[in-house]
Amino acid sequence: MTGNAPKTLTVWQVAALGIGSMVGAGVFALLGQVALLMGGHTWLAFAVGGGVALLSGYSYARLGARYPGAGGIIDYFRVGLPSLWLARTLGILYLLTLALTVAMVAKAFGAYGARLLHEPPTPLERVDTYASLVIVVLAAVNFAGSALVGRAELLMVVVKLAILALLIGVGAATLRPAMLADASTVAFGPLLSSVGLAFFAYAGYGMMANAAADVLRPERTIPRAFALAIGVVAVLYVVLALVVLGNVTPAQLARYADTAVAEAAQPLLGHAGFVLVSVAALLATASAINATIFSALKIAESMGEGGGLPKMFAHRVIRQGTVGMLWTVGAVLLITNLLPLGALASVASATFLICYLAVFVAAWRQRREARAAAVPLLLGFVSMLVVLGAFLLSLIQSQPVALALVAGSVLLAAGLAWTRRDAPTTGAPLR
Repeated sequence: MTGNAPKTLTVWQVAALGIGSMVGAGVFALLGQVALLMGGHTWLAFAVGGGVALLSGYSYARLGARYPGAGGIIDYFRVGLPSLWLARTLGILYLLTLALTVAMVAKAFGAYGARLLHEPPTPLERVDTYASLVIVVLAAVNFAGSALVGRAELLMVVVKLAILALLIGVGAATLRPAMLADASTVAFGPLLSSVGLAFFAYAGYGMMANAAADVLRPERTIPRAFALAIGVVAVLYVVLALVVLGNVTPAQLARYADTAVAEAAQPLLGHAGFVLVSVAALLATASAINATIFSALKIAESMGEGGGLPKMFAHRVIRQGTVGMLWTVGAVLLITNLLPLGALASVASATFLICYLAVFVAAWRQRREARAAAVPLLLGFVSMLVVLGAFLLSLIQSQPVALALVAGSVLLAAGLAWTRRDAPTTGAPLR
C-alpha cells in the first residue's frame, strides 16, 4: 500500500509482518549451528541476542516514526549519516547482505529438502541443486511481479508457527532438565560470538520499518510494533532452544546441524513429526527467500534511480527484473554453490551487525527530530559493537575465510560507492 492508499495498518498487523520475517530461516538453519558452540546454553545466546535486537529495534522504531517512508534503512542512512558516500557504501553493503542472506537461506532450504527426500548421508551436490533451484524459481516469480506468493506469505507464517507450537508443546512435556545442565561455565567470549550468529535469526525485524508509510499514526504504532514483535520472537526462540536441547543432545544435533529442528522432532513426534517440521522449514525458508529477493529488488531499483547504483539496476528487462538484478542473481547462485551454510551465515551475520550499528549512528544524529532517548541508543550501540567485535575475533580463530569475505564485502561496497561519488542524488525528500 503506497501513494494514496488508506493508511490502515495496526500495531498487530505491523508486528505480524516482523514476526513473519524473523521466524523464518534463521531459527531453522541456525539453531543447530549455535548449539555446536553453546550446547545446553543455546537458549542464553538467543536470549542475549533478543536483548540486543530490542535495543536495535528501538533505534529503528524512532527513525521509522519520524521518517515513515517505504525506503526503511536506506532512507535512514541517507538522512542520518554524515556523508553521501558513507550512506551509499552502507546501502550497497546492506544489498550485499541481502544477497548473502538469499544464498544462506537457500542453502538451508536445500539441506531440509535433501534430508526430507533422500536417505542420509546427503551429497553436498544434491543440497546445492535444491538451493539453486529455489533461487531461480523465486527470482523468476519476483521478476514476474506475481501477487500469488505475496498472498501466500500470511498462510505460510500461520502454518510454520502452528507446527513450531506443536513441537514446543510436545517437547515441553518430555523435556529432561538434566540434558540442559552443563558442568562448564559459560565463557564470555564464546557467548558473545554465538550471539553474533544467533542475531541473524532476529535480523528480519528491519523489514517492519518499510511498513511505516502505511500506518496512520507511525509515531505511536511503529515503536509498539517493534517491541511486540521482537519480544514475542525472543520468547519463542528461547523456549524452542530449551525444548530442542532438552530432548536432543548437542552430539546428536552435530550430525545434522543444518536441519537441527527437524531432527529434534523425530524422537518427539516420530517420522511424521520429522516430515511435518521439515515441511515447515521448507515453507519458512522459501518465504524468507521470496521476501528477501523482493526487498532486494526494491532497494536496488531505488538506488539505481537515486544514483547510488548504476542505471542498469533501474533498467527493467523482465517486468520487475532489471539487468543489474539478473547479474546479482547469477552471483548469488555462484556463492551458494561455493560456500557452506556456516560460512554464509557468519558473513551475513557480521554485515547485518555492521549495517544495524550504522542505524544507531543515524538515530543518534537525528535523536532530537526522532525524539529518541540517549541511554537506549548508547547502550544498544555499545552492546552491538561488543557483540560484533567478539564475533569477528571468533572468525579469526575459526573461520578466517569468512572473515576475509566480510572484509571483502565492506571493501566492495566502499569501492562501488566511490565510483558513484559524483552521481546526482534523486531520492525523494524525507519529511
